Amino acid sequence: MDTATKKETRRLQRFSLSLPVRVESRTNENNGWEEITRLTDISAFGAGFNLKHKVECGRLLQLTLPLPRQMRCYDYTEPQYKVWGLVRSCIPHENASVDKGNAVGVAFIGKNPPLSYFDDPNRLYEISHLDSDRLWSVVETSTDSEENIMQKDLRRHSRFSIPTNVLVEKLDGDGNVISSEPTVTENISLSGAAVFSMLDAEAGDFVRVKSEQYDVSIISVVRAKRLGPDGIPRLHVEFVDRFFPLEGIE
Repeated sequence: MDTATKKETRRLQRFSLSLPVRVESRTNENNGWEEITRLTDISAFGAGFNLKHKVECGRLLQLTLPLPRQMRCYDYTEPQYKVWGLVRSCIPHENASVDKGNAVGVAFIGKNPPLSYFDDPNRLYEISHLDSDRLWSVVETSTDSEENIMQKDLRRHSRFSIPTNVLVEKLDGDGNVISSEPTVTENISLSGAAVFSMLDAEAGDFVRVKSEQYDVSIISVVRAKRLGPDGIPRLHVEFVDRFFPLEGIE
């Protein structure tokens, strides 16, 4: 096997490397999160790891890790390799621990995100083709609006059109409560809900949804905001750090 073929084989292989990785995400210019975890596997084209955060397919994440030089596409001499990845899968573990509940797979797209990301970090993308440098190129997701994407995500779990009493708290970038509102849900599932709300919140903002009845407090992200036919605005929220305990509803 010649040198070029050996190099290409190394790039195609997926290795089980337990390297530390910092994962960063932003939903708008003011809000975001980061989490330190470890790889489960990696190749030149992408990586797998566990996250306590639940992320949707099409989301862009920035990864920072001490990747071996032979698996990099650039920055060969830097101690830390920074690469953007497109979420291709996010699967809850059947016996999920509280802190690492989702198996996430990403495809590497390069050193920088698309320019449109800086206008709207909440934008979703999909793969278009593989570049000659073995990094994936992406295009904006255009087949669905943000609201339809949210509805599809909610349909992964059964929705219940039940008015459940909740307290919705809008959070700033440091996790402090800046406004709150007692309200009820229009519908709810394990992974998200639509709530009647007059809060000044937009897609990408973080909120905390609390239910005294079900003894739960869940960090959530606003995926869409819409005005219903009754003239009352709704927030479509995705539960981030845990599922809603629906046993009492079901």
